Amino acid sequence: MAEFLTGAYLWVKAAHVISVISWMAGMFYLPRLFVYHSMVETGSEQDRLFQAMEHKLIRIIMNPAMAASWIFGILLALTPGIVSSASGWFHVKFLAVIAMTVFHAMLSRWRRQLAAGNCRKSEKFFRRVNEIPTVLMIVIVIMVIVKPL
Repeated sequence: MAEFLTGAYLWVKAAHVISVISWMAGMFYLPRLFVYHSMVETGSEQDRLFQAMEHKLIRIIMNPAMAASWIFGILLALTPGIVSSASGWFHVKFLAVIAMTVFHAMLSRWRRQLAAGNCRKSEKFFRRVNEIPTVLMIVIVIMVIVKPL
């Protein structure tokens, strides 16, 4: 397995970057959709349109991209010589990716609440949480590129 991972390293890395970009696109866009969705009347034509957009975004793009990001990220971490278990940057990055995954789950929950018409979160709330993926992305990129720890 180690020999395969070493030989496929650049392909796995490329697949990981593609997956992460796709996941992050959804992580940035879905909370923005929630901002506008939270301002429309439940059961309206606009409500149904937002429900369809949000459902497709999370099911067709975000969930597969998140799964692929995890799979390719784990393969990269298992590639010999790429990550040392003593690397502080990797632990911080890993915690930030876990936080991103938890936020993804929260977005899924809010989507279901909005679809059911029982989401009590305001437009202002969604505007604020829209910044969470950006902060986590900054931490992750700095840890991977700069490796300050």
